[in-house]
Amino acid sequence: MSFPVYPNRELRFSVLDTHEVSALLLLPAKATCLLVLAHGAGAGMQHSFMEAMARALAGNGIATLRYQFPYMEQHRRIPDAPKVLTATVTAAVKVAAKSAPKLPLFAGGKSMGGRMTSQAAAEQLLPDVRGLIFFGFPLHPPKRPSVKRADHLKLVSQPMLFLQGTRDDLADLSLLRPICDELGSKATVHIIEGADHSFHVLKRSGTTDAEVLAALALTVKDWTASHSNS
Repeated sequence: MSFPVYPNRELRFSVLDTHEVSALLLLPAKATCLLVLAHGAGAGMQHSFMEAMARALAGNGIATLRYQFPYMEQHRRIPDAPKVLTATVTAAVKVAAKSAPKLPLFAGGKSMGGRMTSQAAAEQLLPDVRGLIFFGFPLHPPKRPSVKRADHLKLVSQPMLFLQGTRDDLADLSLLRPICDELGSKATVHIIEGADHSFHVLKRSGTTDAEVLAALALTVKDWTASHSNS
């Protein structure tokens, strides 16, 4: 079953009363939930991955609210301080709740956007969010294995879905899997064979990027359905 998809609705909201940022609400007919979706460090909410992912999710009945962090809104290259980033996540979740008050809320994002969402959740700033979804959790800098970035995850009370590629240079799976094991039932890991941090796959894999996006969307659909009443 596919869901009719409408055009993006443009929104704006303030962050800490010092910044104003843009957002895009994509609300399919008869949506089952709303995912607040943050962009990665190097590209904003209109990046091709973000747009394609939002469309794939909408086709599965999942509404999305994409939004800009202040530095991206202002065309700066260096991300904002963590306090500003987590405040932006918190403000975006509040806007989403007002935009679709009857839908279960989830939050997450691509790479840094997902990590800042989990930071906000670890600080107990997202009490109304049912679960967190990471499209490539950035466990460490490229090819510099470390687990420090995951320290805060033990403070997150919501269930978490990790969507990870086997060729992701920012998340060594031999390090990420034990972390998720320690999180117990709160963590679900879904592996995309052959995908890199951007969820690109090599031609010789026999799978296309479009098929990867479709698989990601279906996984999110099933996972959110199982956590919408939690």
